[in-house]
Amino acid sequence: MLEKKEERKLTLELITQYENYLLEQERSSATILKYIHGLKEAMVFFEGNELVKQDIIRWKKQLAERYSVSSVNGALAALNGCFNFCGWEELKVRPLKRQREIFCPEDKELTQKEYVRLVHTAQKQGNLRLSLVIQTICSTGIRVSELKYITAESVATGRAIVFSKGKQRKVFLPKRLCILLKMYLKQQQRTKGPVFVTKNDRPLNRSNIWREMKALCDTADVSPEKVFPHNLCHLFARIYYTLEKDLSRLADLLGHTSVDTTRIYTAESGAVHARQMERMGLVVT
Repeated sequence: MLEKKEERKLTLELITQYENYLLEQERSSATILKYIHGLKEAMVFFEGNELVKQDIIRWKKQLAERYSVSSVNGALAALNGCFNFCGWEELKVRPLKRQREIFCPEDKELTQKEYVRLVHTAQKQGNLRLSLVIQTICSTGIRVSELKYITAESVATGRAIVFSKGKQRKVFLPKRLCILLKMYLKQQQRTKGPVFVTKNDRPLNRSNIWREMKALCDTADVSPEKVFPHNLCHLFARIYYTLEKDLSRLADLLGHTSVDTTRIYTAESGAVHARQMERMGLVVT
């Protein structure tokens, strides 16, 4: 914790100290990157002036006019976290309130048929690695950042130990997936370490996978708005919940601390809800 100073300014030096603190707290690299980006944008806005609550509220309002609620709250979380680190709690501002969405937007929801088309398109284009990456994420519910824990050793046992956000959990690999991954490993002549790597033998990252998935959209006839790695996790969650109706168990499988987060993953589209209402047959005249 930094000692309180009379001058409260957001500087590059302070941001670097806070970044080191986040690293020591073992926050994920994606979270740290997002927080530091938000703080640097705030630093530009405040122009080296001493921080006062009124200016911070003005910054919050300006963000609200330009970005989504989730983006604004992410930026505020970064700034409030930095204020906690500095002992400047009185400068913290409240996040924007947002009503929880009951339905998943239809233009954002990846369907199972679309998922299958993506897998088949990757195969037809000769991109076996991408086909297996998509199937691995969707059949296990892991985050793309956790893909590095799918190793030759875990494929052999059918179990992967995943470390994320300071927690450890066991992820089960479906038998059919293990068969496919073993064949792929044999083809790649890999006997240990991460299954999916780049040409330089480094684990694939989010940008590698995102870019390759987007390239499938036209041929697979899937909207690019639906095609990103995290949507595969949402599809896993919706299908699992449809079969099991066990939100608490699903939260454990996904590594969520709160079932409220899991509810977001299981939200169905309004069209699905409308069909369910029609099947109820409660309009009788």
